[in-house]
Amino acid sequence: MIRRSAHLRSLIRYFDAGSSVSKLGAYKFSSRAASSLLQAIEPSTDSANDDEKTAIDWNNLGFGLMPTDYMYTMKCFKDENFTQGQLSRYGNIELSPSAGVLNYGQGLFEGTKAYRRGNGHLFLFRPDQNAIRMQNGAERMCMPSPSIEQFVDAVKQTALANRRWIPPPGKGSLYIRPLLMGSGPILGLAPASEYTFLIYASPVGIYFKEGLAPLNLYIEDEFHRASRGGAGGIKSITNYAPVNKSFSLLGVKGVA
Repeated sequence: MIRRSAHLRSLIRYFDAGSSVSKLGAYKFSSRAASSLLQAIEPSTDSANDDEKTAIDWNNLGFGLMPTDYMYTMKCFKDENFTQGQLSRYGNIELSPSAGVLNYGQGLFEGTKAYRRGNGHLFLFRPDQNAIRMQNGAERMCMPSPSIEQFVDAVKQTALANRRWIPPPGKGSLYIRPLLMGSGPILGLAPASEYTFLIYASPVGIYFKEGLAPLNLYIEDEFHRASRGGAGGIKSITNYAPVNKSFSLLGVKGVA
């Protein structure tokens, strides 16, 4: 167990003070929630923590990993439900060599963002829709998944704990990466015995800095990431590494 800093203790007191769902305002957990793309977290009132120096050149921020202060973790066993998670300092995690995610790729990931506005408010980009997609993927991969409320609350906690890493308005966002994995040991091909839901974050710059400038596209017709009846419709971790083969051939094919 980590030693809790004053900042982390204040965050815990904030979330203990009442339902995180109520603090989301009129947040409706249904497909209609997509009509509200940006959801307020809370005003940035703790200027001492927001103004901590991060030594980042916000004007030249790219899309890459920049470890932040805290991550969120929640666990459950097979055929059970996720309960209470917790924030901890960002760092390595421990996995069995026979973990389902390592041996059979039983894992999912999501990606969402937190933004800072000029008035000091922080906003999330439709995290409830990420939660729904993760639930759909978990059903396909035979995994339990957090409820929509648990998912959104965990994303909120992660964003607030790392809010000093959220770029100034117009400079980028805090990219938030939720993971769901079969962390329990398993030798034969079967669902894992234990599951871990984890969220970490990293500040990133604007992905398309040129705005609406034209893009150069290449159509790959040799290597396929998804097929009918496969897992291409979910964000399974197994869908992404095979794309590296196509990326590696772009230079050979004369595509810059």
